[in-house]
Amino acid sequence: MRALALILALVTAPVAQAQTTQLRTLDTDYSAASWKAVGRIEFGGGRAFCSGTLIARDLVLTAAHCLYKPNTTELWATDTIRFRAGFRDGEAAATRRASEAAAHDRFDAAGPLTARNASYDVGLIRLAEPVSTFEVPPFYVHEGAIPRGPVSVVSYGRGRENAQSRQKECQLLDRVNDAMLFDCDVTFGSSGAPVFTHQNGRGQIVSVISGMVEVKGSKRALGMVLPQRVTEVKRQLRMQVAPPVAQARRITVGGGARTGTGAKFVRP
Repeated sequence: MRALALILALVTAPVAQAQTTQLRTLDTDYSAASWKAVGRIEFGGGRAFCSGTLIARDLVLTAAHCLYKPNTTELWATDTIRFRAGFRDGEAAATRRASEAAAHDRFDAAGPLTARNASYDVGLIRLAEPVSTFEVPPFYVHEGAIPRGPVSVVSYGRGRENAQSRQKECQLLDRVNDAMLFDCDVTFGSSGAPVFTHQNGRGQIVSVISGMVEVKGSKRALGMVLPQRVTEVKRQLRMQVAPPVAQARRITVGGGARTGTGAKFVRP
């Protein structure tokens, strides 16, 4: 456990190449309908995108770093943010603009991807108009003990951004305080993607993809324990707290270039 914590804390190297294996595109009406609460979040008129999930009629869960423009500490203007639920081949089950957005106030937008920073990499987007739960049933954030067993990830990634892809089974490898390490296959654009547990019926969101690290030559996905973080960001929205504004220019880990997806993918 301590060895893993040290590896994650020392992540300071250039951007790593992303993987694209073990993923299945949700290319049928039936399979896509099951996951249509997972959508693509577009920023700046489509200049960047992340994955996100409806967790209420008017609330989308994603990664905090997605709310910042790539290579800067400048937040995207709220009126440039669009959520496209179940987006596939140019069509969406619902499209809504944002009215508010908040990144966790302890997330360091200028900092590297460490276990601590990833544990706060949670953001929420309030939609200007709610989405009907009959059309798009939201997913719920898992409460209680982290369940053992396989998890799955549904995301939009670079090279497959026009339809959801699902890795049906991957594993929670370890937990370092409030950071979680998975062997799920993720890539740029997967930031903010939900990690599902499938116990007791319909999947519940156990984590959100923050980024990718390379541990002993293997690429791993880094996420966080969610319930308390979501509660804290909801409180920020209720109090109408302005999203945090970083005072320093974002540090690109290892000096590598960031992509237009807003993702942070690194290796030690």
